[in-house]
Amino acid sequence: MIALTFGVLLQIASRLPPSAFPGLPYAVRQELVERRCLTPRLAPLRRRHNVVRGSFERPGQIDWAVLCSTRGVSRILVFWNGDPARVTELARGPDHGLRILGVVGRDFIVSHHRANGGPPLPPTRHQGIEDIVMEKASVVYYRYRGRWLVLAGTD
Repeated sequence: MIALTFGVLLQIASRLPPSAFPGLPYAVRQELVERRCLTPRLAPLRRRHNVVRGSFERPGQIDWAVLCSTRGVSRILVFWNGDPARVTELARGPDHGLRILGVVGRDFIVSHHRANGGPPLPPTRHQGIEDIVMEKASVVYYRYRGRWLVLAGTD
């Protein structure tokens, strides 16, 4: 988790175009351009963020999650196996620019679920997407049997 003070959080440096992320597969970058997506970047963080890769559907598959900001609304777009024809949208809401995406593994998911309680956790064999809302708690989106589960993240 990234800890910053509230005064620093208000410094949203910019919203970056897809071309600022050359590590993204070309076809995904093109889809983001067509959707007119820009990716928010907080000023104090030097490294680019809000574009992450991980195995969000099954172990070994490389998926991409991008925080997409358009017309005052942000959402997470997940490109399954880097395929722009297989994209899922989640966590749509007002674009306040104070979100950071992360990738979490089994240990994080299990320990935070145990600490916060809730229904039994399904088997965790792949990674989840942590959606950090600065100065608030985070949530973890975990794909299980074709559905997104919303699990506890950090406080």
